[in-house]
Amino acid sequence: MSLLDVSRGVCALVPGLQHWLENAFYTVRIVDAASPRERDDRRILLATEIGHATNRDILINIIDGAPSLVAAANGLPARVAFGIADMGFAFALIAELARPASVPAVGDGASARLMTLAGRVARSDATVLIQGDTGTGKEGMARFLHAQSGRTAHDFIAVNCAALPETMMEAMLFGHKKGSFTGAAAASEGLFLAADGGTLFLDEIAELPLALQSKLLRALQEGEVLPVGATHPVPVNVRIIAACNRNLADEVAAGRFREDLYWRLNVMPLELRPLAERTGDVAAIAAAMLLRQQDMGKGGFVWPTADAMDKLAAHGWPGNARELGNVLQRALVLRDGAMIEADDLHLARAPQQLRVVAPAAVPVLAPAEPIRLRDVAHHSKLEAIRIALRETDGHRAAAARKLGISERTLRYRLAEMREQAAA
Repeated sequence: MSLLDVSRGVCALVPGLQHWLENAFYTVRIVDAASPRERDDRRILLATEIGHATNRDILINIIDGAPSLVAAANGLPARVAFGIADMGFAFALIAELARPASVPAVGDGASARLMTLAGRVARSDATVLIQGDTGTGKEGMARFLHAQSGRTAHDFIAVNCAALPETMMEAMLFGHKKGSFTGAAAASEGLFLAADGGTLFLDEIAELPLALQSKLLRALQEGEVLPVGATHPVPVNVRIIAACNRNLADEVAAGRFREDLYWRLNVMPLELRPLAERTGDVAAIAAAMLLRQQDMGKGGFVWPTADAMDKLAAHGWPGNARELGNVLQRALVLRDGAMIEADDLHLARAPQQLRVVAPAAVPVLAPAEPIRLRDVAHHSKLEAIRIALRETDGHRAAAARKLGISERTLRYRLAEMREQAAA
C-alpha cells in the first residue's frame, strides 16, 4: 500500500475521507500539519495549513460554490475545493492525485484487498495468471506486479498474443538466427531475451496455437529458449505474467489449451471482476481518466455532477473500463455546460443475447446450378457473424463470445467478408 499523511484538521472537517483512502489502497497516517516530515512524504492538508505544505501536497477547501481543481505548479501544491454535493467525486479525485503512476486506480474495498494480495505475489518470482473480461485492467495489474517486484531495474515487455502474426509467433517470442527462414536477413533475440532479467507479459495467452504452447511450456520449465534455426538453447531469466479474457480451465476442457501449460501458468491466479461488480472503483477510475484526458493548463478541470456520478455507478458497464473511458471522453467533447451533467453521458445498452429467428417459408425452386453444402455452411457462418455484430452494436469482443470463437478468428472472418464485398 502507498503511505499518505492526512492532517488532523482534514480528518475533523471531512471524516469520510480517511475511509475512502483506505478503500483506495492507501495506508493513512494521521499527523499534525506542523509535524516534521521526510522529504518524499505527501500530505493532505487544509487550505488554511498552506504554510506547512510542499509542492507534493494536496490542499482541500470546503466551499458553497462550484467545485474546482488547481494543479500543482510554480512550487505550489494542488488545491481541491468542493461542497457537500460533490464530496464523493472529490474524495476519488484526491486519491488519484496522490496515487503513484504504477498503482491502478481503485476505490472498492474488495479491489484494495486484491491489490494487497497482488503486492505479496509481486515480491516472489512465481508465474502469475490474470483472468478477467476485456477492459478490466489486466495489463495495469501486470505493470503493478512488475513495479512491486525486484525486477524493476529491467524491462517490462507486454505482448498481445492475438496480435502476433501466426507464421512469425515462434521467431518473435524465442528469436531466430540469420537465414533461418526466408526474409531472415539478420538475427533477432526475440521477446523472451529482450525481457531477460525483467517481466514478460503475455496477454490473450489462449490465442497461442497448440504447437507453440508446447515450446512455451519448455521455456517455462527449463528457463531457456531455442531460437528458430539454432542448435543450442539460450538460458533466460524472465518472470512470466499471463492474462486471458476467457476461462482458461474451460479452454483446457475444450481441448484448445494444453493442460500441462495451464498448471505451469496457474501458480498465482488473480481474478479481476467486471466493473459492474465493483462500483466503488467507478469513481476512482473516472477520476484517473478525467485527470489524464484533460489539459488543466488550458481550460481548467471539468468535474462531473453528483447526478452524473450516480448514473455512472448505476450502469452495467459491459465494456468495463474501456467503455467508461469512451463515455467520459465523449462527455468532455459534447457537454453543453461547465460540468459533465447526467444528460451528457451517452451510455450504450448492454449487448443482447443472440436471437435465432426461424426463416420464413419460401418456395423451393430448382437451382440454376448445384448447391454445394460447404458453400451453404460458409454463408451461414458469415450471416451468424453479421447478426452477432448487429445484436452487440458492433462490439467485437462481445460478438466473439456469443459466437464461441476467439477475437482473432472473428477478425479473420471480417477480413474475408470485406474481400468478398470488394470483389
